[in-house]
Amino acid sequence: MIEVNLILTNKLGLHARPVADFTKLAAKFNSKITLVGKDKTVDAKSILMVLTMGIKQGEQLTIIADGTDEIECIEILKDFIEKLN
Repeated sequence: MIEVNLILTNKLGLHARPVADFTKLAAKFNSKITLVGKDKTVDAKSILMVLTMGIKQGEQLTIIADGTDEIECIEILKDFIEKLN
């Protein structure tokens, strides 16, 4: 299991379009992927669950991956979140 903590810098927060792209990307991995933020823990492959988190600019988000491709998974999802602007 690997986890990474990030601060969301996107001015619009985690809104519908990036959440849709993020969950599609997460679904490509075999690992179990979880997002933690604002006292919520959700399945990162579920668009509805990620949207309900309501993560806004400046808030912390933790990505947790557990599985055979967890290293690649964390690197790619972390890069995706960091490039949101």
